[in-house]
Amino acid sequence: MTRNSPDDATRRGTSDVEAIEGLLAYAQTGSRWGGAALRRARDAVARSRALAEESPEHTALLARSLRTMAALLLKRGRAVEALPVAQEAAALTRAMGGAPLVASLMRLAEVYEALHRYSEAAAAMAEADRIPPPEAP
Repeated sequence: MTRNSPDDATRRGTSDVEAIEGLLAYAQTGSRWGGAALRRARDAVARSRALAEESPEHTALLARSLRTMAALLLKRGRAVEALPVAQEAAALTRAMGGAPLVASLMRLAEVYEALHRYSEAAAAMAEADRIPPPEAP
């Protein structure tokens, strides 16, 4: 199904995961100053949070939604608001490890840098560097 608008996320027959994926895609393509992108990201976080509560295998989607929201807040110069969002993403992905944790730690480091908390940013990046890469098949 080709996505034509954010309303497609609520179209009948669209799975919850597809709806969240659509919201995240639209949030990332929104304008820098428009509030619609942030609203979409918040909606994606709320929906993915509910989905992860029902079924823990969707925790990675929640973490991705949180990382997207943190990135949008950073773009708008709202690093203070982005910090708890990025911290939650990192906390959620610690049990998973791998790429989701690396992505979350790197986003957290970006937030710390925006807040001029350079030692914490360096610690987050160092933790990400210690995560072993996936083994080749």
